[in-house]
Amino acid sequence: MAKQQSMHCSFCGRNRDEVKILIAGQDGHICENCVEHAQEIIKVEVVPQKSDDQSGSKNKITIKKPIEIKTFLDEYVIGQDDAKKVLAVAVYNHYKRINQKSENDVEIEKSNIIMVGETGTGKTLLAKSIARMLNVPFAIVDATVFTEAGYVGEDVESMLSRLLQSCNYDVESAERGIVFIDEIDKIARKSDNPSITRDVSGEGVQQGLLKLLEGAEVLVPPQGGRKHPEQKMVKVNTQNILFICGGAFDGIDRIIAKRINTNAIGFNVNKELQDYQHSNLLQFINAVDLKQFGLIPELLGRLPVVTYLNPLDVLTLRSILTEPKNALIKQFIRLFEMEGIKLTFEPAVFDFMVQKALEYKLGARGLRSICEGILTDAMFELPSQKVTEFNVTLEYAENKFSITKMGILKVA
Repeated sequence: MAKQQSMHCSFCGRNRDEVKILIAGQDGHICENCVEHAQEIIKVEVVPQKSDDQSGSKNKITIKKPIEIKTFLDEYVIGQDDAKKVLAVAVYNHYKRINQKSENDVEIEKSNIIMVGETGTGKTLLAKSIARMLNVPFAIVDATVFTEAGYVGEDVESMLSRLLQSCNYDVESAERGIVFIDEIDKIARKSDNPSITRDVSGEGVQQGLLKLLEGAEVLVPPQGGRKHPEQKMVKVNTQNILFICGGAFDGIDRIIAKRINTNAIGFNVNKELQDYQHSNLLQFINAVDLKQFGLIPELLGRLPVVTYLNPLDVLTLRSILTEPKNALIKQFIRLFEMEGIKLTFEPAVFDFMVQKALEYKLGARGLRSICEGILTDAMFELPSQKVTEFNVTLEYAENKFSITKMGILKVA
């Protein structure tokens, strides 16, 4: 009993009977009153200093001009000047909206973007390249995993979970971030005809996106999905979150061709202009074409900016191989350098790769498949041999590609 009475708080001196809780340490004790006082001191002394230190990276955002943003994108993405300009202006305006002072006269609204382009033209690469330079939270999500609320799959609110994760669950930072929704064309309305079954992964997802795109307070599961029903929801306001959507929209060129009547005949038809229009129909895309493809008008109204990506031609594909910072050939040269091997290519090999990529119509992604097919045997054999240099000739490239599955399939 005497030992019990000797226990007291090492800070205020109160005995065990005078306090509710006495927390034991290695050489002393502390009561709950001293813990509360210590917490108040931390709030006053430490938290303001911490916020001042973070103000340079969190609250004060360095606004880069649209030309500077486009110049940065040029280092990673070849061509696509129209899409780069639209993205640069959108990101620049998003920065200004974040830093604007609250005034009663004018409130700047965000302009969400939708990008349309064939597969392998650089939609996702543009998003990833922007993420490299941004000082705001950035998340890339896939629209194909979302379903209407109540069905198997992920709710649309879970895309904000990725945004929260990218900024270490800082809600204030997440509310000024940017979300890139990839494969937006996969949630198009399956059919205009009403049926018994619900379109839970198509039109249902579009309807769920409406409140997110326009701006609303949303309860977000911080751990994502529905696997943790006991988790506490986090309230996120999407008013200042910029949404960028991208999709291939396979087949929309036929919808555009019907609208602009590219198959007109007659003596006064400009054949050169007609061929030019037919070679890149996506440059004429608008919201009407997207509506006919299967996006509901309510969603299109919340995506006011529509831009396109040009299909890749021979010169663009040739540049993609060697010019960007993360060029495909530079990646393979680096892989061989790690083994102490100097890798070189004949210029004709690049033309051969570009020709095959155009045949398969896989865009820039097709270039990587072709490179992998040509260099797989070399990457398998050379690390075990004492070789310091390896030159890829046109004959070697044609031989190796002809025995790959892609080459055999095309020949057949």
